[in-house]
Amino acid sequence: MALQVTPTKGSLINTKKSLELSKLGFELLDKKRNILVKEMMTLIDHANKIQSKIDSTYQDAYDALRYANITLGFCSDIASTVPVENSLQLSYHSVMGVEIPILTIEATPPALTYGLYSTNTLLDDAYSKFHEVKLLTTELAEIENSIYRLANAIKKTQKRANALRNIMIPRFEETVKFISDSLDEKEREEFIRLKVIKNNKEQNL
Repeated sequence: MALQVTPTKGSLINTKKSLELSKLGFELLDKKRNILVKEMMTLIDHANKIQSKIDSTYQDAYDALRYANITLGFCSDIASTVPVENSLQLSYHSVMGVEIPILTIEATPPALTYGLYSTNTLLDDAYSKFHEVKLLTTELAEIENSIYRLANAIKKTQKRANALRNIMIPRFEETVKFISDSLDEKEREEFIRLKVIKNNKEQNL
């Protein structure tokens, strides 16, 4: 459906400019979508690898804790000596205008907070493995949140691109055709009118 405009040369020029801008906007949105999809697919592959690693690491950590509990009894008192994790830091970087989170956490294994006399290496092993789980969980949380943000951005970008391709660009094209046809018709009418005037003048001479 063409836009309701007065068929003048000025409106034809303006509509053609709008059409070119719409086409350019669609191309840019399409490129943005492709870049975001590529980024998201890379993160999905990475997330799958991290998830698999987390599953095995969690299993190893709980196995280590079970062995420690068998030799030491339940370790709830020892667990209470472990300090609350407060090294987690959040920042962002932009990918085609999409704010992607960056989570950083202290990677160095923390110093032991429990006495060595009343514990054993099985507890040390469990402590170390759960620290590794914490690092992997932080990385996975960053990736999954990034995927979620990228997916939303891709959906919005695709919606805008579709609106340009399926609605705005066809409308501008129809409007350009309508104005061009109207101007051509006016030119033909004006040519015929001038020809009639010329013929009348020649007959009156």
